[in-house]
Amino acid sequence: MGGGDHHCEWRDQVPVLQAALAAANAAANARIAEQDRTIATLVEQLTSMRATVEKLQRHVFGKRSEKMPPIAEAIRDPERAEAERVAALQTRRENAELKRQLVTRRIEHKLRDDQKVCPKCGGHDFTKLGEGLMTELFELIPSFVERQLHVQEKARCRCGETIITADVPDKVFDKARIGPNFMAQVVVSKCADSMPLYRQAKAYQRVGVQVNDSTLGDYFHRVAEITKPISNRLLEQVPLSEHVLADETTNRVQAKGKTRTAWLWDFIARDPADKEIIAFVFSPSRSGDTPARVLGDSLGKLLVDGYAGYNKVTAPGGRARAGCLAHARRGFFDAQSQAPEAAQQAIELILQVYRIERAARDAGIVGTPKHLELRQTESRAVMDKLKAWLDAEKGRHLPKGPMGEAIGYALGQWDALTLFLTDPKLPLDNNASERALRVAALGRKNFLFVGNDAAGENLAGLYSILATCEANGVNPVAYLADVMMRVGNHPASRIDEILPQNWTPPAPKPSA
Repeated sequence: MGGGDHHCEWRDQVPVLQAALAAANAAANARIAEQDRTIATLVEQLTSMRATVEKLQRHVFGKRSEKMPPIAEAIRDPERAEAERVAALQTRRENAELKRQLVTRRIEHKLRDDQKVCPKCGGHDFTKLGEGLMTELFELIPSFVERQLHVQEKARCRCGETIITADVPDKVFDKARIGPNFMAQVVVSKCADSMPLYRQAKAYQRVGVQVNDSTLGDYFHRVAEITKPISNRLLEQVPLSEHVLADETTNRVQAKGKTRTAWLWDFIARDPADKEIIAFVFSPSRSGDTPARVLGDSLGKLLVDGYAGYNKVTAPGGRARAGCLAHARRGFFDAQSQAPEAAQQAIELILQVYRIERAARDAGIVGTPKHLELRQTESRAVMDKLKAWLDAEKGRHLPKGPMGEAIGYALGQWDALTLFLTDPKLPLDNNASERALRVAALGRKNFLFVGNDAAGENLAGLYSILATCEANGVNPVAYLADVMMRVGNHPASRIDEILPQNWTPPAPKPSA
């Protein structure tokens, strides 16, 4: 057989082998690509978890210097030192004036006879020099509880047909064994000072009042019920406000054998007279039903963070959503460990906006057309620069990494974050709402939980009243002691007259 007639069978397999090799190569490339994606995902998750761990370590173990500095500290200008010194001097003068208004007792320390001996001549004839040396001390006079025996005079007409009795003493409710000031102090100590009732009971027992925390709890909730028309009215005024700030935090509720998570919301608004009101709401869940119930279909602006629970009231046709620049800044602060230079660039741009706001405050133009002009020129220029930086930086960081998440949050909230450019009365951030919730957070730490949902609602109502008192410079003990005696007989149509922001202290009662 000649060479030309020879036939190799393997030649027939070449196309098949080539196809199999190509398929194997494609499969290998697909596996490599999948592994690359898996590695990238794992790296992204690891980066995110490392950032979370670092954030928690900084929160729990970190030094004060590692925490995010307050805005005022971050934008402090050394060149303003003289102005700050003058302001501090004025504050000291005001504090000195307040001290002079305190009850003052002059205590004379006379020279003893055995001191009136001259070591030089042995004489005893001394002449007084001026007013003497004066030392100022502030002493705490321990509080005391007074046991009052109210005796109502009774008299009978000479005809023997009529008997009259003097007015009954003021009591919050019929079976109350403590007076209105005492009861008001119990409420303020728990809500404003976060002091649990069992600690209060121990303190009162030390001064001779045998009362237990259960009894104080009953009084606490009776006050909440009595003042409910006031707390309800504060809540009703929230949707009437053009600008509303809102936030929420957890609150534990006792359940069978355990506790469950509920929520406390706060809403900061202005009443028709432009006075600040702060209303708290308790809810079993964090759903958007609570802001929807409070704000309804009211119009205006709502300043919140990025939580989706507020979407119901900021949908088209509802309130315009304003964002929190401080929240955006916090994201970049937390990303500093992963991308320090980039994070600092974003933080510095945000602080520039705050410096512009400080200039507006210094000029006394906050909320005016001049303030709006300043925002639409200088602030807008900075925000435009920040937006360009975010767009350019977005692709350089893992989306799930701390820097990527900070950038994603800012871009996702951009319309909300820039709404302040159109309204000079809109704050840059939601810090006021977060500050208002601190008392609830401290209360959660100290008294751990509420007994049930009704108790949570009572707590929220009293928080509303006391927070609004504080916002308007009203003494909460004096306020509660007065209005809890009046609200039951006060016309419902005139309830606004005794709201904390409108309250006028009553004239002192004439002595008997």
